[in-house]
Amino acid sequence: MFDTNKKLEVSQEQLKIIEDALHTQSKILHVQADAGGSGAHARLNEVKTILAMLAQHAPAPEKAVNARQPSWFSLTRSMP
Repeated sequence: MFDTNKKLEVSQEQLKIIEDALHTQSKILHVQADAGGSGAHARLNEVKTILAMLAQHAPAPEKAVNARQPSWFSLTRSMP
């Protein structure tokens, strides 16, 4: 059987642009579906599926090193 999936290399910046465009398209399709657009519901579901796939493959946000520094107040409370 033939593999219908293709691999495409895109930068993180390009991927962000694509994701933003899909969010915009999702909003447009949502309005059309609410207005009774015949094919809007099916297309909206397709766009939401793709957005979910992108969210799963998005890199995890980096943890901030030493995100919470102890304050002077908490340091002085621990002193005898």
